[in-house]
Amino acid sequence: MELSEAPIWASARRHGVDDADIRHVLRNFFATADDRVDDDVTLFLGADRAGNLVEVGVLDTDEGPVIIHAMRGRIERFFPLRG
Repeated sequence: MELSEAPIWASARRHGVDDADIRHVLRNFFATADDRVDDDVTLFLGADRAGNLVEVGVLDTDEGPVIIHAMRGRIERFFPLRG
């Protein structure tokens, strides 16, 4: 199954990101990061259809991936600033 075709859980809609934008990010992401809390979650960073930065969290389950999180992208989670 393609990531962009994974089921979207209600928790991913909490921050108002449209399903089509979630799927767009997963087809066109440019960075990934491991979640700091859950090792089974991978965060994907990409642009929605309007070019806004969005992060999408995908949980790896025994039945396959499920989309559990989506919100405005926080680039510092993917590219931490040093100094």
